[in-house]
Order: sequence, then structure tokens, then C-alpha cells
Amino acid sequence: MNLRKNDFLIKADYAKGLEELLQPLRKEMLEADYPGLHLGSSGAVYDQKRSDMEALIRPLWGLAPYWEMVTDDALRDAYIDKLTKGTDPSSPYYWGDIENYDQYIVEMAALSLTLLLHHDYVWQALTEEAQKNISTWLKQALERKIPKNNWTFFKVLIRVALFHCGEELDRKMLQEELHLIDSMYVGEGWYVDGKTAQRDYYIPFAFHYYGLIYSVYMKEEDPTGAQRFIDRAKCFAQDFIYYFDEDGEALPYGRSLAYRFAQGAFFSALVFADVEARPWGEIKGLLSSHLKNWLAQPIFTFDGRLSIGYHYENMVMAEGYNAPGSPYWALKTFLLLAVPEDHPFWQAEPVQIQKKKRRLVKNGQMLLQCEKAGHHVLGFPAGLFIEGQAHAEAKYSKFVYSTKFGFSVPKAGVRYEEGAFDNTLALSMDACYFRTKGETLNFELSEDHVRHYWSPFSGVEICTELYPLGEWHVRIHEINTQQTLFFREGGFSVGMKGRQAQGTVSGESASVDEGNLTSHIIGIEGYDEAMIVQPEPNTSLFFPRSSFPSLKGKISAGSHRLICLVGGEIKRKEEANE
Repeated sequence: MNLRKNDFLIKADYAKGLEELLQPLRKEMLEADYPGLHLGSSGAVYDQKRSDMEALIRPLWGLAPYWEMVTDDALRDAYIDKLTKGTDPSSPYYWGDIENYDQYIVEMAALSLTLLLHHDYVWQALTEEAQKNISTWLKQALERKIPKNNWTFFKVLIRVALFHCGEELDRKMLQEELHLIDSMYVGEGWYVDGKTAQRDYYIPFAFHYYGLIYSVYMKEEDPTGAQRFIDRAKCFAQDFIYYFDEDGEALPYGRSLAYRFAQGAFFSALVFADVEARPWGEIKGLLSSHLKNWLAQPIFTFDGRLSIGYHYENMVMAEGYNAPGSPYWALKTFLLLAVPEDHPFWQAEPVQIQKKKRRLVKNGQMLLQCEKAGHHVLGFPAGLFIEGQAHAEAKYSKFVYSTKFGFSVPKAGVRYEEGAFDNTLALSMDACYFRTKGETLNFELSEDHVRHYWSPFSGVEICTELYPLGEWHVRIHEINTQQTLFFREGGFSVGMKGRQAQGTVSGESASVDEGNLTSHIIGIEGYDEAMIVQPEPNTSLFFPRSSFPSLKGKISAGSHRLICLVGGEIKRKEEANE
């Protein structure tokens, strides 16, 4: 594939990139009789029919904008055939009636965008009967129960799409749905995704993304609501640029990371809606570096499909709703292909964004540190957590996240090596099974420190303070316990090229070094000894095999204090040559 050579600067670059990403799917898109794509054998919480439908529909996030630039009648006709079969109750290929909380409702968003963009090219190419069946099938979703979170936008987009296809608009229900979305807004451009502790990439690639689409198609019908979404997006952009380092890597944290470069879709939506929240040159440079960074990673299967995983193919880190076609949500980033060539974004020269070294994102509950001229971003979250999500403690509640070191998730049980407990304090009552910080009891977040109050076991209360110091930080744990505890303190993970970690241990300090990454941990008070841990393979989101430095100890019932210094240092090419 030539994706690694693509600079993603001009419109033709994006078109070529999308074509290459979809080429491995094209044959089945054109030739398969049934309305779906079968891309793999792994399962999801929804059935096979829905998994295959998802794999068919998600590419429309990129294809629908692409068809604004380049028509492809053969592929369009194949989609029309599959949509006709999938929504016809008399067809043996009927997708089925819509149920409460149905995965089909999620995929209707991409179908709605397609109908909005292509009233003539898609909707008018359907027979009258097919139009009626599609409309009836979509309307079922409007009567079904859905989670009170970003899913609310799916109903909004369905209503808007059907309205633009000539259906009557239920303005009362639309306003109720918009009111529910407004109730999740917490200020400064930030929403919560239903639950107050959930503030992750669903804010940019769902709430703002859909809100900006709404602003384009409803600016005449609802100018106030459209402008509200625009204003919120402008505000959000001032924080969100800090989540990306100068190499285009976004801070890895939270759920749905298998969607990968959907992290940049928000900026594409700004272009689509013609909202210059930051100078177009800055947006162009950020999107270019983001896509180049992602497409340089081994994120493809042997036959060229987007895999489930993060920096590499990895089922360990996946959520239950990650089916083989799910990663194509990333194609949301190609929305800007619907924008004409004369748009100022395409004419702009890429410009580096000037950022402060530290950014307190109060409503995102994150303290961000930009180091090495912005090439290394570290994020210190506070109070983020989603109970019941896969690996929630690892994805939301570690002490620090890094664009260069990533983080790890547990595998198998919760023995220490299986837990891959980097950048967290793990505690055990039997020295065998460990727990880490999950949901916090309370927290404090300021420009110079983060404080967490948490309790891993009944009768154990912990106050953890973190003080960022460049690529290092200080951790202080005040522990009150009614029982004896064994504990391990983890540093940053690094990749391993060989079978053994490259590191050193001396007393109460340890470090590991691989390539341009060095991870340190130094015990200052309360620890017994240091060690180097090689957790189970495929636990790190960045490295198939990894290691990290760790401290260990044991405390009896009573009050105790632990203090350590933790560092994750990167060496840039110019430094390596000095």
C-alpha cells in the first residue's frame, strides 16, 4: 500500500487514501448478494447479521463524502441493491425489525449522512417502493428505546435526513431530543456522554461531529440550534488541540480506541461545516500529521483490512461491541472530501500550532503536559470512569497517559504480570490478586497537581497526589488501611525487541530502555525494592511485547505514606545524533 507515502495535504491525497483503505473491501461490496460484508469470524455483543450490516454501512462515512468528488456508479448501484434488500420485509435478506438499543440504530447515522449528501445520486436512484421501505425501516428507530447519551443524535440525524427526503418533520420530538443533548452539555465546549464521569473521544467524534452536520443541514430550519452547535465546537477546539502531539499522535485513553484515526474526525467536521475554530493552516497540519502517524502503524490485517486493535492488531484491548467492521468508524475523518476544492482549507499551508506547555482542561477533567517541543503529551485525568466497560480501570483511571508510551490493559486474571499495571498503584490482600484505582470517591484538579480519593477494598482509603514535572511526575499516596496490604507501583511501559527487557535495577529504583524511550521509577519513601516487570504479550496498546519498571512493598494495618518519582523520557532523532 502507498498509504505510508501519502502526505494528506491536498484533496486528491485524501481521495487516494480513502480509495486504498477501501480497496480490500471493494470486490465483496460489488459482488456479494446479501446486504452485508463478512470481514472476520470474531464476535460482538450483537448478532452476525448486524455485524455484517455494520461492515457494509460504516464505509459510507468516507464513501458518501467521496461521491461528492468522484461518482462511482458501480459501487453506488451495489449499495442501492443492498439497501433495497436489507430494508424490504418481503426479502429473504431483510435486516429485520428494529429492537430497543439496536446496533442497527448506530449504523443509521452513516446512512442518514449519505441521504443528506446525495438526494439525487442515491435517494432519487431508488425505486419508489425502495424509498418507502427505507423510510419505514429508519422510522422504526424513532420509536425505540436508546441509551440517553450520544445515541440521541442518531434519532436527530434520522429525522433530518428523512425531512430532506421529503418526509414530514416531527418538530416537537426533535426539540425534545435536542433538549436532552443540551442537558449533557457542561460548558467550555464539553459534553458528558450520558454519565458525568464519561468524557472521552465520543465528545469530538460523536457530539460535535453530529452537531456540526446538523448545523449544515438545519441552519435555515433551526438557525439558533445550528449556531449553538457551531459555537460549542469553536470553544471545544481550543482544548482539543492539546490532545495531539506534534507527531500527530492523539493521547490514548478511554473506550473505542479501535476507531483509531476517528480521533481527528472532529477537525474534518469543522472543515465540512466551514467553521474556522482555529486557522485552517493549523487544522491542515494537525490532520495531515495525525493520518500519516496512524497509517504508518501496523494496523492492517494480512489482506489489507483495518484490524481490531490500536497500534497493532489486538483483540485483548477490544470492547464487546467491536466487530470486524467496527474500525471503519475511522472513515468519519474523510467527511472533508465533500468540501469543494476552492475551500480555504485546501488552499492553506500547514502551520504548526503554538501551544502552552501545560493546559488544564477543567470540563474535560484532564491536566495536559506538552514536552519535548510538543512531541510528547502526557495526560493526567481526574474522576473519569465508566463502570461495566471493558478494561475501564485501565482506559480511564491510570495516573497518567502518554502519546509515546501508551498504556496497558489486563489479560487473563489479575495476577500482577497478567494485569499489566503500568502507571498505577496495584494493591492485594494475598500478594496474588491485585486491584487498582477505578472509580474515585472524589478528586481535585488544578494547574499544578491532581488529587484522587479512592478505595480499592473495604477498610482501605487512599489519597493520591500527582505533581507533573516535565516528562516526570511525583506520586504521593496517603494510605489508611485496616488490614495488611501488598502493593506494586508501576511506571511507563516500553516495547521489547528481544526476549528480555533492557533495563537496570538498583535498590529502590529501576529503569527500562528501548529505542528512543526510557522509563524510570525511583522509590523515595515507603517501598521495599524495585523490579522490572514483563507482562503478558499484547497487553500494551502500543507494543506487542513490553516491560515496565515497578516498585513493591508491604504495609500493615494503620496509616502509611508512599512517595515515588516516575519518568517517561523520549529521545528525538536530533538528540540521538548529538
